Amino acid sequence: MAKKLPVVAIVGRANVGKSSIFNRALERQEAIVAREAGTTRDAVYRTIEYGKHHFWLVDTAGLKDPEDEFEATIQDQIEEAADAADLIIVVVEAHTAINEDDRRVAKKALRSKKPVILVTNKADQVAKHGTDTPWERLGIKTIVATSASQNQGIHEMLTAITQQIPAKQALPEDDVLRIALLGRPNVGKSQLFNSLAKKQQAIVANVAGTTRDINRVRIRFEGQEIELLDTAGIRKSGKIERGIEKFSVLRSLQAIEESDICLLLMDVAEHSTALDQKITGLIKEAGKGLIIVVNKWDKLKTLEEEAPEAVIEDAVELNKREKKSRAKAQGNIQNITTKDAFTRDAIANRITYNFQFVPWASLLFTSAITGQNVTKILELAREINTRRKRKIKTAELNKVLASSLAAHPAAGLKGRHPKPRYLVQDDTSPPTFRLYGAHLEYLHWSWKRYLEKNLREASDFTGTPIKFYMMNNERKSGKTKKFLPKVITED
Repeated sequence: MAKKLPVVAIVGRANVGKSSIFNRALERQEAIVAREAGTTRDAVYRTIEYGKHHFWLVDTAGLKDPEDEFEATIQDQIEEAADAADLIIVVVEAHTAINEDDRRVAKKALRSKKPVILVTNKADQVAKHGTDTPWERLGIKTIVATSASQNQGIHEMLTAITQQIPAKQALPEDDVLRIALLGRPNVGKSQLFNSLAKKQQAIVANVAGTTRDINRVRIRFEGQEIELLDTAGIRKSGKIERGIEKFSVLRSLQAIEESDICLLLMDVAEHSTALDQKITGLIKEAGKGLIIVVNKWDKLKTLEEEAPEAVIEDAVELNKREKKSRAKAQGNIQNITTKDAFTRDAIANRITYNFQFVPWASLLFTSAITGQNVTKILELAREINTRRKRKIKTAELNKVLASSLAAHPAAGLKGRHPKPRYLVQDDTSPPTFRLYGAHLEYLHWSWKRYLEKNLREASDFTGTPIKFYMMNNERKSGKTKKFLPKVITED
């Protein structure tokens, strides 16, 4: 059953401490923190579990008057945050007086009719500067004082958040397979969406950013009802030009949460970018099935006319052993007049290298224009969804564990000797397992990856992430002491 997570957006003036609060809430360094105003130029998104609540936390760029074409206006950003988020956190500086920007942000947030929390950050500076600002005048009822630098008030803020957002919502249980189309703008998502839907459902244009909301359509494929979700394109870092684009990423996150399988689309002429990896990380973190789709295959009519630089570079790399020059490699490519296996392999090798953190992902080359492999997408999505629902018997799992230990005893850290004892499957979609034993917190990451590899070989989980939880059992006076699990993924 699909789960939808609430979205909490942090907004405010530049340099009020939004990123520091974000990092404290996650209990790890995630966003870049610096004294220079405007350091966060793009939004950062991570999931947080606090108590019984699970939600997306979004750190946004500082709100200020636009200084160049990349800055969003206050009005646009707040309006989009209000539209996409379930709760808005307005951050101000506790030791400064209310200024006009604070008033404008608060006014826009309240006008959204969404729950709003006012966080007065840098509260440790109040005593030093002697400022006691009547923040109640902004009209926000819930006010939490924090000091991100001193790690004060963060739990109070999280408690206030969980009191005003719904718990993790289960979407209606049904037999519908939901497929989300994701990727940078203008990689052909809407065109592929139309090709899959077999009708003109989405607007197709060559202008990046045409799709700004989730577009849905239901189709039937071989007796399976499928819902397609076309999302707004996610721009490169620092190129989200206006607020209407800024929070389109939130809608993409919502589509990820609602979906079972995600299609990450790439342009054949520009693949494996850093942003593609970022999107993939969000998909992996959400535990969704993944198909990397290299689209617009029809653009390469002949490699004489158009050969992506990346293909040439890979050809050079592949031919190093033969000591062939760059010119020789390029000439070899240009002599090929069809998109044969060499071309696919060259691009596939590059993608495999750049996406080593998701070795389980499926890869497919398509053309929405010609229809090449469009049907294969639906077939593959159904296969992956079946694997995601697979339940492995405990006896079979422990055979895999025993054979893994026999071949390579569990490696430890800091001179400790972890002792894995037994393995059980805890959940499906994605397949989730619990490994019980002693001193598992010292289990080396390479052995975790080794165990996962053996598990995937024993039970085909191609196309889906799997998750591990480490459960320590320590026997004391005949009793078993169980510790809280620590999430271990393929990392």
